[in-house]
Amino acid sequence: MKKITQIALLFLVVYGNTFAQQEKGIIGYNNWLNPWTEFKPNKVEYGKPTKILSGNITKDTKLLKRDIYLLLGDVFVTDSTTLSIEPGTVILGDFKTKGSLTISNGSKIIADGSHTDPIIFTSNRSVKKPGDWGGVFILGDAPTNKYGNESSLNYGLVPSAAKTISYGGNNPASYSGVLRYVRIEYAGKRTRDYGYFNGLTLAGVGQQTIIENIMVSYCEGNSFNILGGDVILDKMVSYKSSINDYEFNYGAQCQLNNSLAIRSPYVSGAETSRCMYVLAHDLKEEADFSKRQTFVDAENLTLINLSSDLKNDIKVGLVNEAIFIGEDASFSIDKSVISGFNPAVIFDSKIKINSENLEKIKFTRTYFNNCKGNIFVENVANNEDLENWYGNRAFNNVYSKGPDSETFIDVENLKRPDFRLRINRIIASNDIEDDDD
Repeated sequence: MKKITQIALLFLVVYGNTFAQQEKGIIGYNNWLNPWTEFKPNKVEYGKPTKILSGNITKDTKLLKRDIYLLLGDVFVTDSTTLSIEPGTVILGDFKTKGSLTISNGSKIIADGSHTDPIIFTSNRSVKKPGDWGGVFILGDAPTNKYGNESSLNYGLVPSAAKTISYGGNNPASYSGVLRYVRIEYAGKRTRDYGYFNGLTLAGVGQQTIIENIMVSYCEGNSFNILGGDVILDKMVSYKSSINDYEFNYGAQCQLNNSLAIRSPYVSGAETSRCMYVLAHDLKEEADFSKRQTFVDAENLTLINLSSDLKNDIKVGLVNEAIFIGEDASFSIDKSVISGFNPAVIFDSKIKINSENLEKIKFTRTYFNNCKGNIFVENVANNEDLENWYGNRAFNNVYSKGPDSETFIDVENLKRPDFRLRINRIIASNDIEDDDD
């Protein structure tokens, strides 16, 4: 009996330690990327469209799996209408007209796929490329930090009425529907006057909206763009976007949980690209400081830069920071992994390094791996103050230099990669620079 008790206690200790250790980065007893994600979408044949969506959708509409739909030009769901989409439905964005889908403020989308039957938005071209079509916009009446209660999208969309592209209000609990188990591929068209579209834009979207298990891949713009609002995002995946994986602005209040950003130095566009770009405003004079400014509360993120020769890619300028934090924004990240960047984090040069600002920007229990430096102020080479602050044991951050093959379970699997941390192979180190430098 005594021996059985000892074995049981040993098991509990080992199991408890394993469970406690495996809390950094994306988590799950199983690889939750399977089977709904697709890391080789250019190899998938989605079929030809059987129905066209165009103009305004002004009455409740349901898209069926048996049909394949074509977004022709800018499509708007208006007049408090609900657009429902069956699991497994394919919606193609038209290349010639740069199709897009906008769910206007007051309308709803119910795109509730499943892990075996995701809903897919992709390009209608046989040879797909980033920027083939527009993207998906969801607009709500949750607050922003701009003056007044409403703002308008500025992407060159052509609605029949201005209110169709307005967002923002006083309802943080706003409900714009459900987006779950959805893939958005090859979006992010470029416009001459308005820059790039994004894969998924959430503008003034509120807390009651359900946004889970969304994968945006090969987007020419940002994968996810959150403008104001108050949202909870769970199990997001950004794969090889050309600009930023997650961009926040205009007083966005966002909880980002158990999510992934996979960058490649070989697909980034001309603009500086990062995993997370956290801003409170474009112009300070446009922000109403009586309102809440941008706050991103992130937990269990994995931010990884996949490089075949990281040292050389950094040397030739192909690798940027993982996270950029702008003036007046607040940011908290916990139990996360940041691997393979130059450096891990940059603060806007306007942020003064004092106790007040450092209380607004928190890094705790985070694993910094293979980064050429950790946390810096923009254009300032000496980061000793920040290293001392965030290196304090109270924050429980870890610094290491390990190859991807030893850091993650299986990042080299082209079909079904696994980006969970390989805990048993971790060797922590305070050495943050290459010995050869």
